[in-house]
Amino acid sequence: MRKPLIGVTCGIHHEKSGTVFYGSLPAYTSAIEAAGGLPLLIVPKLNAETLRELYDRVDGVLMTGGGDVDPVLYGVHENTDVELRGVDADRDATEISLTRWASEEDKPLFGICRGIQVMNVALGGTLYRDIAHEYDQRVNHDLGSKESRNHEGHAIEIRQGSRLAEAIGETTIAVNTMHHQAIRNLGHNLLPVATSPDGLIEGVEREGARFFVGVQWHPEELYTYSEPMRHLFEGFIKQAAS
Repeated sequence: MRKPLIGVTCGIHHEKSGTVFYGSLPAYTSAIEAAGGLPLLIVPKLNAETLRELYDRVDGVLMTGGGDVDPVLYGVHENTDVELRGVDADRDATEISLTRWASEEDKPLFGICRGIQVMNVALGGTLYRDIAHEYDQRVNHDLGSKESRNHEGHAIEIRQGSRLAEAIGETTIAVNTMHHQAIRNLGHNLLPVATSPDGLIEGVEREGARFFVGVQWHPEELYTYSEPMRHLFEGFIKQAAS
């Protein structure tokens, strides 16, 4: 069987020397490869025609983690003391275009951490810009600097019968957590299908789509030993191959 080509978005990184480069943590591409896909990095600064041709050639899109989405894109313009991290207009524009195309054309798309947030904003939703300041959290969601990337920080509940539950094979599971932003108001045609113990949305999907799923945790850091996370990537690749 032909392996599906999966476009993997990546971030823009700035060194102190002034050098700028594009990149992605290897866990994303390793998880795609292990699930039977062929990963292809999509860099964030391409002209519109090049980006569209790349999108047309891939069989699915993986939206990776990274910096914050610019709040201006979901209607927040005022200056506040809320912390923002790594906002980049080129990456926002690239990933919002990919999300909208995939939504309109039912191309499999899988969003992780920042990815679920981009999906939501691209479809008209909003975000908590900083959970600690804007949400009455009872769970510490931002463990990235305190624990290893595969540390399972809390459990989530997944809606039975959802595409996410079907792919994972579980409705309650422990996940890692390293985010300071989260979905506030849902975007158009997105269903909330997973929540944390304090009610934050941890998973979304588009009703009726082959595979249009976003998760707030990082399954790519867990797939080497977690069968449910392997199943999640395999479910994405299966739909991309169909």
